Amino acid sequence: MPFGYASPEQIMRDKADYARKGIARGRSVVVLQYEHGILFVAPNPSRALHKISEIYDRIGFAAVGRYNEFEALRLGGIRYADINGYTYDRSDVTARGLANLYAQNLGQIFTESIKSFEVEVVVAEVGDTPETDAIYRLTFDGSVFDEHGMAVMGGQAEAVTTRLKEHYREGMTLAQALEAALAALTEPGGERPPVGQLEVAVLDRNREHRKFQRLVGSRLETLLAEAAAGRAAQAPPAESESAPGAVSAPESGAGPADGPATGPEGDIDTGSGG
Repeated sequence: MPFGYASPEQIMRDKADYARKGIARGRSVVVLQYEHGILFVAPNPSRALHKISEIYDRIGFAAVGRYNEFEALRLGGIRYADINGYTYDRSDVTARGLANLYAQNLGQIFTESIKSFEVEVVVAEVGDTPETDAIYRLTFDGSVFDEHGMAVMGGQAEAVTTRLKEHYREGMTLAQALEAALAALTEPGGERPPVGQLEVAVLDRNREHRKFQRLVGSRLETLLAEAAAGRAAQAPPAESESAPGAVSAPESGAGPADGPATGPEGDIDTGSGG
């Protein structure tokens, strides 16, 4: 056996581990449906480098990983969409076609190149109705996943997905969807990213022609305020404060209390919480 030989299985396993580690170092991106389209939310402190972009008039693109690698994919997708839309018809440009193109490119790079791309991509298309919306998630090896309702990639994707499932439901308003995305992206007990470090965009089916729109400035601040108000409205009411171990006075006309207040199991309530 030649010196330095490695089996194909070992080579592919090493490539996959390398790509996963690179993608996990980034911050998660959340894509989910709301009542009028599809919402993209990504923590992004950079104002120059976008994780979320427009591919075509009703198709959006989001990615995590190495910027130069997913930017090359984005530009290739734009060229594909422009050429096919001009040569044939604009309706021939679909998220499914783009997902297949990206799958071929990523699969070929993963198989033939020494280093695989450290990227994960979502291609989303808004339709005339929620039932015709499409969300495709692609991994570094060219695998394609047809997601329904929501998709999470990058960072601690499994934990973010678990939290998102707890808050997501069909037919949410834009403010509710934004609140669900931020709740999923925030670790328990952690602080939410400030407005200046959020990248938010939508594919709004009610817009004319170009459906893609970035949410920035006062529009984003207003939505965040609506989301905070909704979160406060859903919060359970605070318990009334009382001195530890205090016994409520008997109502007028009632007899004296028989003894100290007791807990549900009959133990004496000392107020210590132990």
